[in-house]
Amino acid sequence: MSTSSPTSTVRAPRTARPAHQSSKPNGQWAVDGREPLNGNEAMKAQDNGLNVRERIEQVYAQQGFDSIADDDLHGRFRWWGLYTQRKPGIDGGRTATLEPQELEDRYFMLRVRVDGGALTTEQLRTVGRISTEFARGTADITDRHNIQLHWVQIEDVPEIWRRLEAVGLSTTEACGDVPRVILGSPVAGIAADEIIDPTWAINEIARRYIGDPGLSNLPRKYKTALTGHPSQDVVHEINDVAFVGVVHPELGPGFDLWVGGGLSVAPRLGERLGAFVSEERVPEVWLAVTRLFRDYGYRRLRNRARLKFLLADWGAERFRQVLQDEFLGYALPDGPPAPPPTRSGDHVGVHEQKDGRFYVGAAPYVGRVSGPSLLAIADLAESVGSTRLRLTPYQKLLVLDVPAEHVGTVVDGLRANGLEAEPSPFRRSTIACTGIEFCKLAIVETKAAAVRVVDSLEERLGDLDALTPIALHINGCPNSCARIQTADIGLKGQLVQDEEGRQVPGYQVHLGGGLASADREEPGLGRTVRGLKVTVDGVAEYVERVVRRYVADRADGPDRPETFAEWAHRADEEALQ
Repeated sequence: MSTSSPTSTVRAPRTARPAHQSSKPNGQWAVDGREPLNGNEAMKAQDNGLNVRERIEQVYAQQGFDSIADDDLHGRFRWWGLYTQRKPGIDGGRTATLEPQELEDRYFMLRVRVDGGALTTEQLRTVGRISTEFARGTADITDRHNIQLHWVQIEDVPEIWRRLEAVGLSTTEACGDVPRVILGSPVAGIAADEIIDPTWAINEIARRYIGDPGLSNLPRKYKTALTGHPSQDVVHEINDVAFVGVVHPELGPGFDLWVGGGLSVAPRLGERLGAFVSEERVPEVWLAVTRLFRDYGYRRLRNRARLKFLLADWGAERFRQVLQDEFLGYALPDGPPAPPPTRSGDHVGVHEQKDGRFYVGAAPYVGRVSGPSLLAIADLAESVGSTRLRLTPYQKLLVLDVPAEHVGTVVDGLRANGLEAEPSPFRRSTIACTGIEFCKLAIVETKAAAVRVVDSLEERLGDLDALTPIALHINGCPNSCARIQTADIGLKGQLVQDEEGRQVPGYQVHLGGGLASADREEPGLGRTVRGLKVTVDGVAEYVERVVRRYVADRADGPDRPETFAEWAHRADEEALQ
């Protein structure tokens, strides 16, 4: 863990509050001072979240769950990747009516951060063994390429940390109002068509600043993404800060700077600042944006505390000016936007590396793997001479450095362990959050429901041989951990009425969302149709109906057929029912 303080910067006078903002203080440290304006801010001011580790190791792991102080259990534990998981048997109708202590079990979800998505076989084997010994074999690859374990007991946490840190992994700041895991291109350093390798910058940010007490009290969670690959494979438009590979006509390869993206119940796509960042300046620019958020982010209301709200009020021009004047002390050069993506960024399938070897990208069912499968995959990779793997922001796994003669062995071995390198369109493009199985915020089931839906759609739509992947994202509540607003078909968990008028688990439907891709130059949020909801049991039937209507109605353009998203935004509401 780094303990260095943030570097000093040139600081201008405080920026006044815009005239259109409320006269109430927003809790901006640089404007209103540091007086806590809500309970969460008071908790953070009282004791830095990073400090709870010592209590976990010295007190709570020794004395058990009942010894844990409330502020630590429901607050600071997040700084070390720990959340209590949902108690089994509590239906989604009670999620909003029960207190956290009534919803929670005595077991924890533990999130292992994997910065850049990069793992060695030794690291994967360590996580697999931890899963098997301490987490009932559970393991999920998240859409931020972390690995989440469940059923973890507080007594086992120090030993889990010891094993993770012995192989260079950690849970430091995997949750909480901190810099979360850094998304990185899964093919960094190996892709033949890479613009620039972001690996050094990712590692430097993690080395210098993750676990820095000076950056561990941000207004809310803070998400970072870096890619130098032309597929733009890190969902940069929905991160707080992102660096996207681009070639400057005079300065050469570097990064285009984006800020202010985020989804949840108030989705907003990030914006380019029009600034070019050279490789060596990425860590200091990241630090400057982070400190700007720390000092000017809104802290009074937690539902307005993400960076996207500050950007919405300030605008990109002012944001860049404050960043340069107060936090960098120099002006960034203007830079061009990155060109549109060239191909899919999920990296599923067999692809040649720049060294002539291959990487194999495979899809588990919606990120669900297991301790035994992780152990088997580590053995599989090593059996063909590979020691490197990558996780992706699409809940996928890549085995790198596979010799040509062993590609078939890897494809077959992954399939035997529940990961498919040649998946159906819906197996490939469906992602799901944790859902009611473990999450205290969830209203409906997601993972098991998604598996049933994928299997059903493979049968129902198997006759559509030329069907391209249609992104189906399933979320258990309104918070959009599964990015429902940026999916072709996004399902937001809620209680709905069935045909007999009973309240049952279901989803509100979002249609036609998506991020920049080879088929879509501009990102956009999905469309909602008033009253368009579907029960959990009716998802497969609904998706089949709307996809068949799309296939029947889509227009043929000069270069390609109309995409599902394009069709969904122009179709009549009747066609979407």
